Amino acid sequence: MAVGVLALQGSFNEHIAALKRVGVKGVEIRKPEQLQSVTALIIPGGESTTMAKLAEYHNLFPALRDFVKMGNPVWGTCAGLIFLADKAIGQKLGGQELIGGLNCTVHRNFFGSQIQSFEAEISVPEIVAKEGGPPSFRGVFIRAPGILEVGPEVQVLAEISAPSHTSAKSDSAPESLEENAGSEKKVIVAVKQGNLLATAFHPELTADTRWHSYFLKMVNETSQEASTSTSLLPSEDLILSKKPKYDLPII
Repeated sequence: MAVGVLALQGSFNEHIAALKRVGVKGVEIRKPEQLQSVTALIIPGGESTTMAKLAEYHNLFPALRDFVKMGNPVWGTCAGLIFLADKAIGQKLGGQELIGGLNCTVHRNFFGSQIQSFEAEISVPEIVAKEGGPPSFRGVFIRAPGILEVGPEVQVLAEISAPSHTSAKSDSAPESLEENAGSEKKVIVAVKQGNLLATAFHPELTADTRWHSYFLKMVNETSQEASTSTSLLPSEDLILSKKPKYDLPII
């Protein structure tokens, strides 16, 4: 198995190293045609605006959107989460292009600037159920986004309490968050929707590989479903061996 890692900017080397630790090869993806060689993709953390400009320069967005629409497993971390979101707010002037597919609204710099980066223990019951290990995961949040709203088909995997300095107080945040800015507010930081996985933090910057193992299970499940669907189709030999039936005699 080989998993593609979008290698335009950011922590793609760290994801490749994490994949290697769990016994999987990571393939650097920089051009649209390279997506044809992989069946799953990780979009790493980094500077989302810069990554978007590079993706646009290499004409990657159409291929990335097709990759998602085809149902291939895709995992976005931090900036990758922003890329996958259907809607993003708090962007720089002019905004940035998105891949979309994940039914959620993301605040681009919800947790503040670079100097307000932090680490926190996150409760991850779904990961523990599938991968075992301790009940929490040490999340590394670097200029991190926050998920403000999700659609009914989106499964929430992790939430944390928003620190008092977060962008929930900004004018661009929804009214519901502004009203609760003075009280503790739970913010979604990890979700799953079908074959899409997204985390606002950076699992690739820790020694804990459970998120990578969890994603690989998603990849394996998708491959098995595809194999099952193919096996249910009649073989070419069987189709050719069937003689046509005629209601009238042939003269």
